[in-house]
Amino acid sequence: MAAITMRNIVKRYGDGFHAVDNVSLDIADGEFIILVGPSGCGKSTLLRMIVGLEDITSGDMIIGDTRVNKKAPRDRNLAMVFQNYALYPHLTVFENIAFPLRLRKAPEEEIREQVNNAASLLQLTEHLERRPANLSGGQRQRVAMGRAIVRKADAFLFDEPLSNLDAKLRGQMRTEIARMQRRLGTTTVYVTHDQTEAMTLGDRIAVLRKGVLQQVGTAHQLYEEPANLFVAGFIGSPPMNFMPGRLQDGRIETPFGAVPASGPRLSKVGDRELVIIGLRPEHFEDAALVASAVRGRGQAFTAEVDVTEWLGNQLYAYVPYSAPAEITQRLEELERELDSEQMRTQLVVALDAASRIRSGAQAHLWFDPERMHVFDAATGENLTRDPDRTFAEDVHVPAAKPDDTPPTP
Repeated sequence: MAAITMRNIVKRYGDGFHAVDNVSLDIADGEFIILVGPSGCGKSTLLRMIVGLEDITSGDMIIGDTRVNKKAPRDRNLAMVFQNYALYPHLTVFENIAFPLRLRKAPEEEIREQVNNAASLLQLTEHLERRPANLSGGQRQRVAMGRAIVRKADAFLFDEPLSNLDAKLRGQMRTEIARMQRRLGTTTVYVTHDQTEAMTLGDRIAVLRKGVLQQVGTAHQLYEEPANLFVAGFIGSPPMNFMPGRLQDGRIETPFGAVPASGPRLSKVGDRELVIIGLRPEHFEDAALVASAVRGRGQAFTAEVDVTEWLGNQLYAYVPYSAPAEITQRLEELERELDSEQMRTQLVVALDAASRIRSGAQAHLWFDPERMHVFDAATGENLTRDPDRTFAEDVHVPAAKPDDTPPTP
């Protein structure tokens, strides 16, 4: 196993396009880190530079204590698992897993022992004599993982390994990958565009946008304390709600009324003519269902509900609002970049399934202003972020030097 250190990594193509732009990141020995972002953000390019399949324009790539910029992929002792499995169709599962061991002419006894151990770990023992064409997608991906395991590599690199699987199989494979990594303790870098995979798998998540590293942190940190508008919109499903606001004389004016700008989060922002307010869907509730003990600390408002969706355990209500043209334009740009359809001028609120709110009717809703995020309308910076906030759920994360460089909007 080995730590991976990136220092000011740049990938610039011949036409001047920056696929990766000045990325610095420390990955601890044994850490499971996720590189996430929309298509074209540079995450796969960065992974390929780690393994040596892409040249580095400038910067330092260090694995363990060795700078590997000029080392060939075969000399870096890394194991990569691809999206398309890359299995040999004419070989059995046993021989596919054994392939890297045969390349280095390992003794037959060692090959058999290592393949059987990997097969047992991945629940492939009964399939060792089958060929890839006779396996399910999830089984093929486990064979590819087995081939990586027997290499005893310093690190595992996963390039969107689950994107070819259906939703149910993706859920199962996420669990298997997480279980495998924790049992082996191998440094792992995992690339995905799926924020659900990112939230559920890694020790930490690195969010990229157009080649620039936006924020690095645990899932809790990115969800509760996003560095900017982009991270807030990308992490979470449904995404964070955004609406225009103005801060003046200790109050925040919103499309649904004014609320006090009190508490440590909001009071530090100060007067601003135009901001973007962010609230997660689950931070709203049907006012009729809010307990009297907490009702007073929140803000109630009345609005017309456009559409409702009842999912059994939850009710989603869609509430339109109006916004200045500059806010609408910014949200439309963010929506296109994130390939989302839920950011335009409407709230998506997640309510208790017992709510009686219905489509086309006036609804009495409630939210807690202390859960608000306030973003600079021009730069997208989160003005209410607490970068030092910690979460009890994150105590298991391996120690690693945090990347606290101010994010580029």
